[in-house]
Amino acid sequence: MSEFKGTPHNRALPGEIAKTVLMPGDPLRAKFIADTFLENVKQFNNVRGMLGFTGTYKGVPVSVMGSGMGMPSIGIYSYELYNFYGVENIIRVGSAGAFKPELKLFDVVLTEHAYSKSTYAREAFGYTEDVQDPSAELNAAIEKSAEQLGKKLVKGYIHSSDNFYSDFSIKREPVPYDLLCAEMESFALFANARHLGKKAACILTISDSIVLKVETTAEERQTAFVDMMEIALNAATTL
Repeated sequence: MSEFKGTPHNRALPGEIAKTVLMPGDPLRAKFIADTFLENVKQFNNVRGMLGFTGTYKGVPVSVMGSGMGMPSIGIYSYELYNFYGVENIIRVGSAGAFKPELKLFDVVLTEHAYSKSTYAREAFGYTEDVQDPSAELNAAIEKSAEQLGKKLVKGYIHSSDNFYSDFSIKREPVPYDLLCAEMESFALFANARHLGKKAACILTISDSIVLKVETTAEERQTAFVDMMEIALNAATTL
């Protein structure tokens, strides 16, 4: 049997990735987290520009890696982390567009359920439900972390969309869930974790509002979502 030398999408070798991975969509946000919060950092991936790093946070090994945009992209990267690298926990740290006027820019949302019309879960694993759920254990750790840090979380259903340029929240038929916001990855991440017997969670920072017509800049989306990052990192030290 030949020695494992990485995947087509990840050059990391066995042992170079921690059991807990923070996964932003943007690889530059992954680099920001590594540069700002982690010690003893080593880069383990740069294939296709999808940067990945491992370091320590408060003495605990933690990795951070970009997922790219959309369910097929996070589907590949998270599956490989779980299946080939022994990763047990993935916390998505992403951005989202608010459906609710009471959600303001930079508010942090903890995903309790991810609704989607995506075919990802059905085609990959035969899951026919339109909702995929995160790990209750990871969500509890994130809630405890936010409480310890004195940071507010808004909890509820989110929409994982296959379309960024969409009028879903305004004009399409209603769905039987009270959706807080939209993003593009969690449904697939949760399906992968479910299939492989792993744990996944998702916290999101509101980067724009579909109803209030306001948005953050590209630079802010890379570097200004600090509350979400600190909550996730603090939770990672307890896993």
